[in-house]
Amino acid sequence: MSEEESSVLFSLKELMTIEEDRIKTEEEDRLRAQQEAEQARLEAERQAREAEEARKRAEEERRQMEEQRRREEQARLEAIQKAEVEKARAEAEQRARLEAMNAQQAHEQKLKALEQDQGKKRLRNALIGGVVAFLVIGSVTGVLIYQNQQDVAKREAAAMAEQQRLKEDAEKKERELKAKLSQIEELREKIANAADPAEIKRLQDKLADAQEDAKDLGGKPKPGTYRPGVGKPTPGPTKPTPRPTCAPGDPLCSDI
Repeated sequence: MSEEESSVLFSLKELMTIEEDRIKTEEEDRLRAQQEAEQARLEAERQAREAEEARKRAEEERRQMEEQRRREEQARLEAIQKAEVEKARAEAEQRARLEAMNAQQAHEQKLKALEQDQGKKRLRNALIGGVVAFLVIGSVTGVLIYQNQQDVAKREAAAMAEQQRLKEDAEKKERELKAKLSQIEELREKIANAADPAEIKRLQDKLADAQEDAKDLGGKPKPGTYRPGVGKPTPGPTKPTPRPTCAPGDPLCSDI
């Protein structure tokens, strides 16, 4: 074999080696790209699952919170109404007993006066006076009992009106809370899908404000914000829940 043929053969082998290396490198790049794409797909699916689970948990917590608030509000209204009716009934009974006692004492005093009176005229006059006094006391007692019944009816009507007002206030707050919770979920989804740091910061600020508003309405939204590419919220600052302002006479309010 001549030197020229040896050189050509060497060059061909070298070219084949280079081609094999190129093919091997391309195959490794292709496999690496497939692995990266698969990892990205799996990561996206994981984030989607976590976001859906978080949404379901938030919805369940909101539903339980609303149900608990409705039960507590209904129990409080029933207790207020029952307490008002019982108080009015007790006051009416007490006044009736005092009036009957006073009438009985007055009657006994008249009888004693009649027993001490020796003259027929004085006896007759005393009897007439006793009858008149008894009739007057009976009339006054009847009027007082009627007035007591009217007072009880007025208190019951006032209690019903207060119950209706509290129910309307609770329904209004419930509607506002639902709207605020919906806004919170929408902001969380926007944060999860946002890529611009400035836009994410702006949405996080709006989310914090919405969460504070929900707390003021009696809700308990989870504090926190989303970061790009992460499906879970990071803890955010919380404020102490203000103590409720209770109406006078509310037997269920812990602020009294």
